[in-house]
Amino acid sequence: MMKGKPVMSSKPMMGSNHVDKPLKKKLTLLVLLVAMIFSILLVSVIISGCVVIFLLDLNIIHIAQHESRLFIVVFYMLLVSLLTGTVLAGVAGKHYLRQIHELAELTKEVAAGNFNVRMTPGYTREVDLIVSSFNEMVKELANIETLRSDFVSNISHEFKTPVASIRGFARRLKKASLTDEQRAEYLDIIVSESERLTGLSSNVLLLSRLESTEKVAEETEYALDEQLRRTVLLLEPQLQRKAVEVDVMLEEARIFANEEILNHVWINLIENAIKFSHDGGTVTISLSVSDGDAVVAIADNGIGMDDDVMKRIFDKFYQGDRSRATEGNGLGLSLVKKILELEHGSITVDSEPGKGACFTVSMPAR
Repeated sequence: MMKGKPVMSSKPMMGSNHVDKPLKKKLTLLVLLVAMIFSILLVSVIISGCVVIFLLDLNIIHIAQHESRLFIVVFYMLLVSLLTGTVLAGVAGKHYLRQIHELAELTKEVAAGNFNVRMTPGYTREVDLIVSSFNEMVKELANIETLRSDFVSNISHEFKTPVASIRGFARRLKKASLTDEQRAEYLDIIVSESERLTGLSSNVLLLSRLESTEKVAEETEYALDEQLRRTVLLLEPQLQRKAVEVDVMLEEARIFANEEILNHVWINLIENAIKFSHDGGTVTISLSVSDGDAVVAIADNGIGMDDDVMKRIFDKFYQGDRSRATEGNGLGLSLVKKILELEHGSITVDSEPGKGACFTVSMPAR
């Protein structure tokens, strides 16, 4: 029976001297704004009053006997203040509206598909915040557009190659002069390329579905060690084909996850270990529980990777060893990384050229 931990309230303790920082900041800005407006009005009134008194003293403005000097001073003071305020508001408004117009024009450019536009900061603090956010948004949109273009290009290339191969060998099969051995060889190639297309389509659809998902549904508690044993049995034909031995060391561990989706992680990692192992090599699979995490390590003693390859192995369609490009499509590790992100897991890789590679996956254990 699992004992639950005491639940601690996530709300802060409210004391008499507690002040909400965002509210305090807003009040400070409001006070400063009111003080600034009051100062502008006061200076404008004083200047206009001095101007009117100066004009009266020079007899430029005449006052009739029945008119009050105070009334005239106030009247002209308000008139001068109105004119001064209008001029200042027009100048300031034109300056600020120019920035807004510039932002509106650049937004139209972005809507039309031009992601190379940028606004230059250097205005007021508030406008600079908008400029910074706008530039960051356009930068991210440009990155997304680049990824989309690369994705479409890579998909087209990955589909084009096996389709061309299938078409070429299908045409050869129409020749009556082929021997039985040649015919069988061509049929095997067509089947292999068809399976490659099927795997590519499945991986693309699964990756697309996962990238539009924020939380994996249908999670259950199950034994991770049993899942790993079943995966090894599933890949037995590939192991026998390359005479690769498997060294399995599994502790008992239970996790809470989507078993079907997580199965793609172990299949991809073990398949990669087999693919990059030398004939007659060894693949080691271990499972241990440490600090509340189930840690799975899948290692091989094959060709290994250098630092440049390790930096990009989780990129879509990237294949470090092009000599084995026909054995995959470069989407397996992208799927692995995305699935583990959704399942709150992590993956690291340690490798050296000629010394094999070790992928380590950590998952929260039950």
